[in-house]
Amino acid sequence: MTIKVGDKIPSATLQVAGPNGPETTTSEELFGGKRVVLFAVPGAFTPTCSAKHLPGFVEKAEEIRAKGVDSIVCLSVNDPFVMGAWGKDQKVDGKVQMVADGSGTFTEALGLTFDLTDKGLGKRSQRYAMLVEDGVVKVLNVEEAGAFEVSSADAMLRAL
Repeated sequence: MTIKVGDKIPSATLQVAGPNGPETTTSEELFGGKRVVLFAVPGAFTPTCSAKHLPGFVEKAEEIRAKGVDSIVCLSVNDPFVMGAWGKDQKVDGKVQMVADGSGTFTEALGLTFDLTDKGLGKRSQRYAMLVEDGVVKVLNVEEAGAFEVSSADAMLRAL
């Protein structure tokens, strides 16, 4: 079952790249008591994700925060080393928090997996963006497979 507007974000343990290696965080720490824009991508260093999706949120971070958003989180079913390296490559510089769902358990709990096993890529996240207020989904924009329209930074700015 896919998460929907009004649902609470499921409890999960996730990873971020810290100065001394991977660090654990929880969905409660990421979303509790905050207004958060979460966007997810099928994979770090992939064409649309690197050319459009993440750069859009980096470029628009100040505008998004000006709308009362406490943090912007980029999530992918990748390991924290990859997410950290991708964040450095994309010069996120603290504008976007790079979060790894290495085993895809959070993505699966959201009901937003995308199975690319037949292409040798395993289970990934669908491309989406959501606004979460104190752990509750307020806006959810899920892309059709292969599309990049409703989950962009500009689309989220319009939704805020």
